[in-house]
Amino acid sequence: MTEFRPSSFPILPIVIKNLLIINVLFFLAQNTIAPTVVDFDDLLGLHHLKSPLFQPWQIVTHLFLHAGLGHIVSNMFALWMFGSVLENLWGPKRFLTFYFLCGIGAGLIQLAWLWFDYRNLLNDFYLLKMQQSPTQIIQFLQQYGKDFGEIFYRTGGPDILNFVKENPSDPVVINKSLEYITNLTSAKVNSPTIGASGAVFGILAAFVYLFPNTEIYLYFLFPIKAKWIGLAYFGYEIYSGIVNNTGDNIAHWAHIGGGLVGFLLVLTWNKRNRQTFY
Repeated sequence: MTEFRPSSFPILPIVIKNLLIINVLFFLAQNTIAPTVVDFDDLLGLHHLKSPLFQPWQIVTHLFLHAGLGHIVSNMFALWMFGSVLENLWGPKRFLTFYFLCGIGAGLIQLAWLWFDYRNLLNDFYLLKMQQSPTQIIQFLQQYGKDFGEIFYRTGGPDILNFVKENPSDPVVINKSLEYITNLTSAKVNSPTIGASGAVFGILAAFVYLFPNTEIYLYFLFPIKAKWIGLAYFGYEIYSGIVNNTGDNIAHWAHIGGGLVGFLLVLTWNKRNRQTFY
């Protein structure tokens, strides 16, 4: 049985090394240059197709942005830990192709999920803007307030809802509430998806498929076979994506999409060479 225990950094494969450098440089730029010069999240993060901030290149560029130190450290560690094995196995060209196909696939599936998830919210918002009915304003805030999450309560959403209920014929209250709803909806639609997690999940899926019985030392202490870690992790992501808890800002469907693309790619590439389960 093969054991896989990262104890020290070997000489990095060329693609892994350059991906680590590029991601770190982008992270430093995010936290120094942005947002005073340019807002990297707005420009390069992946946005909903109906967002005015959406640009086609974001399907690729969102892979190089991260939300915080913990986010980039965990992604880069997994990229090195599992990606180095795959690059040494496949070579730089195939690994780089695999990485970007997984990342792009994750982005496309995330866009499809956002379109599905926001469809009712946006349809009701456009209808509300056209009719501007106090009754519809009340219904909209009651129905979607929880979907906006913490920002709804932090910005006085329940108070605005009560004002409309108490003053349904006051045009000032109606206009203020419509402005508030517009700002909330814009903030939600313009919220970007960022991170290399989709591509990293593709790498994890490929590693689990190729080396299912390889032992990974969880927290450097507990040996667990890769297949059990992979199944548990992907099972959690699928569950979280379906449940879709309010306030959960993790792009579970990007993770699922990257893992699915990675699995299908390695299954296709390796279907004629599958004799040993390491």
